[in-house]
Amino acid sequence: MSKLLYITANPKKEVHLSKGAQIGEVFLQAFKEEKPDIEIDRMHLYDMEIPQIDMNLLYARARLSFMGYTFEQLSETEQEKIMKMHQLADRFIDAQYYVFVTPLWNLGSPSVLKAFMDNLFIAEKTFSNTAHGPVGLLTDRKAIHIQTRGGIYSTGPMVDFEFGDRFLRKSLGFLGMDVMHSIIAEGMDHFPKQAPVIMEKAKQRASEAAREMAAGKIRCSIIKK
Repeated sequence: MSKLLYITANPKKEVHLSKGAQIGEVFLQAFKEEKPDIEIDRMHLYDMEIPQIDMNLLYARARLSFMGYTFEQLSETEQEKIMKMHQLADRFIDAQYYVFVTPLWNLGSPSVLKAFMDNLFIAEKTFSNTAHGPVGLLTDRKAIHIQTRGGIYSTGPMVDFEFGDRFLRKSLGFLGMDVMHSIIAEGMDHFPKQAPVIMEKAKQRASEAAREMAAGKIRCSIIKK
């Protein structure tokens, strides 16, 4: 059975409080109509214990990668960190479809998403270092990013200051996944009267994107005023 991993990075768990979650639920419903047997695994990052890259994890990875240590020779704390990292990566690798739902905060995504992504970069597990450079190992997987923005970052003076969607697309591409298919609803804080229209367009696009993703099609979409 195919699996879709639905990843949210917003402390607002109630759908009615999060514009991104509202768009995401529309996507999920449409995707399930196309693939009724799909298994959906929800990951609410703010509810999870995500290993941070601290000294214990840095030492553990160094000792295993080039210092000749075995797993059993690591300290108890280091072993726990490595195990949690691999468990998180294994859960991620187990899916074939991915939906990320995030807001744009202070030019980027919430920090919990960066911490989560840090756990996925594992040499010879999610990517391989070759003579010609790194090669992603997570092929034959499709991902979509649903992002909400209070301002306008797709055009104008802020276009070079958006690092949330850009970081996620580049990270997943590095790991070998298909080109990101982003739904970006922006300008809802700057143009509050237009917010309902922006949301409706984003939901319509989410339904279309779900069908396209199920069929293997990928393209980028910006929803704004």
